[in-house]
Amino acid sequence: MKSLLAFIKKETMEQFRSGRLMILGILFTLFGIMNPAVAKLTPWLLEVLADSLAESGMIVTSVTVSAMDSWVQFFKNIPMGLIAFILLESSIFTKEYQSGTLILSLTKGLDRYKVVISKTVVLTVLWTFGYWLCFGITYGYNAYFWDNSVAQNLMFSVVCWWLFGLWVIAMMIVFSTITKSNTGVLTGTGGIVLASYLLSLFPKLKEYLPTVLIDGNSIIYGVAEAKTYVVPLIITVVISVVCFAVSIPIFNKKQL
Repeated sequence: MKSLLAFIKKETMEQFRSGRLMILGILFTLFGIMNPAVAKLTPWLLEVLADSLAESGMIVTSVTVSAMDSWVQFFKNIPMGLIAFILLESSIFTKEYQSGTLILSLTKGLDRYKVVISKTVVLTVLWTFGYWLCFGITYGYNAYFWDNSVAQNLMFSVVCWWLFGLWVIAMMIVFSTITKSNTGVLTGTGGIVLASYLLSLFPKLKEYLPTVLIDGNSIIYGVAEAKTYVVPLIITVVISVVCFAVSIPIFNKKQL
């Protein structure tokens, strides 16, 4: 246990020294502020552009915004936050393959499975911190300016999106143990997410795929019932656990 905690501490310090922790904190903070800001400024922007739009034959009427508009922005912006997270953290394994630092840790007696566990813990904590920071900022501003109660099943919808992010992390871990290149991790993870999205276009498959969890707007508008997301939610959790479990034996056999 001491060696595991020591390696987690080492990974955390690496995140801090590399600046990735600060970058992620800034990005998710900006997204959190941007969501209500865009909603709040929309009527003003339309008013400013009213004359130009009128010349084009478009009539701008008065616009009333609510917390719903801000939450729509949240579900539009959080994918960019996840993409930034993947780009920044996809090299968490591969950079050590290339530098050979993992070999030094392993020769000192560190068990291989602890490497997988520690990096998974760090990625999970980083994603959780960034995601809920963004949510908390948006929720606070929305509560100040409007009323969050207009969004139906809000907590369920944001938990679904958070779990989708954990599923993506599980994909990253698997491909990080399979391939030695950062490109391989990005290609593998992106390919699985894209495949899941394309398959979700088929109605009979959609309700079983993790990508259905990112349709937060349908939940908060009440277009879709929360119970219809239970099955894909359970499947997503099971796949994530299986990916993590599979990553350990793959890494144990990996030649560094």
